[in-house]
Amino acid sequence: MLPIDVICVGDAKLDIFLTIDEKNAHVKLDNSTRELRFGYGEKIEVKKMSLSAGGNAANVAVGVSRLGFKSSLVAEIGKDEFSQKIINSLTQENVNLELVKQIANENSSITVGINFKGDRTLFTEHVRREHDFDFGEKTAKVIYLTSLGPIWEKAYEKTLDFTEKNNIKLIFNPGTLQIEKRDAIIWRIISKSGVLFVNKEEAEELLYGKEINLPSNSQNYVKKLLYGLKSLGAEIVVITDGDTGSYAMDETHNAYHMGIIHCEVVGKTGAGDAYTSGFISAILNGENMEGAMRWGAFNSAGVIQEIGAQKGLIIKEDMENNLKENNKFIPEKI
Repeated sequence: MLPIDVICVGDAKLDIFLTIDEKNAHVKLDNSTRELRFGYGEKIEVKKMSLSAGGNAANVAVGVSRLGFKSSLVAEIGKDEFSQKIINSLTQENVNLELVKQIANENSSITVGINFKGDRTLFTEHVRREHDFDFGEKTAKVIYLTSLGPIWEKAYEKTLDFTEKNNIKLIFNPGTLQIEKRDAIIWRIISKSGVLFVNKEEAEELLYGKEINLPSNSQNYVKKLLYGLKSLGAEIVVITDGDTGSYAMDETHNAYHMGIIHCEVVGKTGAGDAYTSGFISAILNGENMEGAMRWGAFNSAGVIQEIGAQKGLIIKEDMENNLKENNKFIPEKI
């Protein structure tokens, strides 16, 4: 068996996406309030329904696999008819599932998304798990640790201990629960991280807490966020910011901004995970910071042109072609 490049630790779930026609008279978007409205008790026609495996860790594992690297998933899932769909989907993507633990008599976690006018509204269920992970004899070049449900502290501690004991590079993308708590284990993991991934709002909350009003979107402001997160000990910090693109700071405090690929947006689910898997794969491929940001941007663009978090993830051949054909699309130093 080939050695594992990336072990992804986090959730695996089932994603169900309902795409609503933009001309559907029963669904309305209030742009001023960002509220999606439809009648209570109505029966609304769906243009298309899609079903696939999802979850942050699973999405990154698939993205890395498509880009030519060997990935393994550490997760707990249920044991029902939906769990088999998750297993089948990830197996087809050549993700190693030896460390996936099925829990008898428990249901799969499910996310239902409504795609409408280029964006998605998500209804997410987190089935309570113990997250009693066991890495066994596995090892890898990189451990990717991301969001987990309510009982996450011991799993995070076990993952950090595993990386330190085996001298494995740790890449960290905390979830909402972890950022809200902002406790000692989070600061410890950040201080040991080779790469820290967050979006702009998460960066603000990590540094300043939740009850704040920070309206600035200037590059200088984001650069301050990068410096602030880097001061917590992470070697490389990456901040994604939707249509503005991504920002990163390397080991020697050089800061960069990468724009987005302009393309038709079908849905934004999984864009961040796609960027992350592209960035990680570029590092494994020996790319520098600028190259990693380019890989992330192209992978993210592939995902937003399709429904769901995995369908648009690109393969290595397509990545190489995109890089060649767009050789002037590079990050700028800020």
